[in-house]
Amino acid sequence: MHFSTEQLQRYSRHIVLPEVGEEGQIKLARARVFIIGVGGLGCPVGYYLAAAGVGTIGLIDNDVVEISNLQRQIAHSMASVGMLKVESAKKTFERLNPDVAVISVPERLTEENIVHHFSSYDVIVDCSDNFATRFLVNDACVLMRKPLVSGAILKFEGQVMTILPGKGHCYRCLFEDLPPQEIRHSLQTSGLLGTVPGVIGPIQAMEVLKYLLGIGKLLSDRLLTYDAINSRFRTVRVPPNPACRVCGDTKNR
Repeated sequence: MHFSTEQLQRYSRHIVLPEVGEEGQIKLARARVFIIGVGGLGCPVGYYLAAAGVGTIGLIDNDVVEISNLQRQIAHSMASVGMLKVESAKKTFERLNPDVAVISVPERLTEENIVHHFSSYDVIVDCSDNFATRFLVNDACVLMRKPLVSGAILKFEGQVMTILPGKGHCYRCLFEDLPPQEIRHSLQTSGLLGTVPGVIGPIQAMEVLKYLLGIGKLLSDRLLTYDAINSRFRTVRVPPNPACRVCGDTKNR
């Protein structure tokens, strides 16, 4: 694979990094990343992966853009209101970088379609906003041995962790099952400061790039939390749970 003069100029700040170089940029160009949800987290994740030159980005979301989204979902604009989020984001990311192929999937992720959608991608990024989807995504990634970068945001806080099936914990090692319905409803109506996903989303994108490039230390044994009110990051070690009903015996398979 050879880059054009324009591409060499576009990715010049990557290529001069010894940890990336032209070989690393080629890895990114050949990579395929699937993003679940094109909301507060999915927008900055997609923006930075597209800017970085990740060759194929899949987007799945069945929602349309509403005015209330614009306080935090930076891939959309007033001109996007009423448009499917995946189509709005596809236009935004392809305008930013025409090298990138953006595949939009205007569907809800379900047990019936998840294996089909995940099968051709190298990394999965969970930017969903509900526990049911997070558990579904985790379980499928463990089953399919797909690397997963999971993020979540609420009010003034956020968290990120990377799951490498067979090499450490999974989402259920930390959160065993769905919380009660009343708690789930409360979380969904609690509000969110618009800049919090602007911190957490790029960290998710960074984890994806590090994985694809094979550099640095991933959050594969830790949960990173962010407290915006107190300007504080914290990491919590997350060991594998031998009794986990999803990944407990993965290492021995």
